[in-house]
Amino acid sequence: MELKPVTERFILHWGEMGSRWGVNRTVAQIHALLFLAGRPLDAEEIAETLSVARSNVSNSIKELQAWRLVRVVHLMGDRRDYFETSADVWTLFKLIVEGRRQREIDPTLSVLRECLASPDMAAESLGSRQRINETLAFMEILTTWMDEMLRMQPETLMKTLGVGAKISKVVRKSPAESKR
Repeated sequence: MELKPVTERFILHWGEMGSRWGVNRTVAQIHALLFLAGRPLDAEEIAETLSVARSNVSNSIKELQAWRLVRVVHLMGDRRDYFETSADVWTLFKLIVEGRRQREIDPTLSVLRECLASPDMAAESLGSRQRINETLAFMEILTTWMDEMLRMQPETLMKTLGVGAKISKVVRKSPAESKR
């Protein structure tokens, strides 16, 4: 598959962004390629298109499958595995947010709760106890908000985000916000 200039630029940029998000560059590039391709691709075509080793493609596909961002599909009369991703941005967004929550947020919430429940907590400074409590409260509110957002239909979520942006502008113009 020969990449057009804009597609190539998008894939390269997505790879760079993946690196910044803690995802291997090739993993992110493969996801971008599958997102833009509009059809399932086999591992050989992915490797050839991105000029990466076949083994790198296999490992990257496994990681994308673990995130539920890529699925295997089969084509009639062909024994090879082909791979595709959702073309729906909201579906991908939800999968990424859910995956990050499972891998990063939920374990952090567990540790914060364990810290607060520990008998050793009494030996900690008042400031440390307060900051752990505040962090837990913040993360619980954030996850409650996130859960609500993920339950919404894309159209409702877009309207909600639009209203939120308008409210934010009004709040920023308030005297209390100006004093900061």
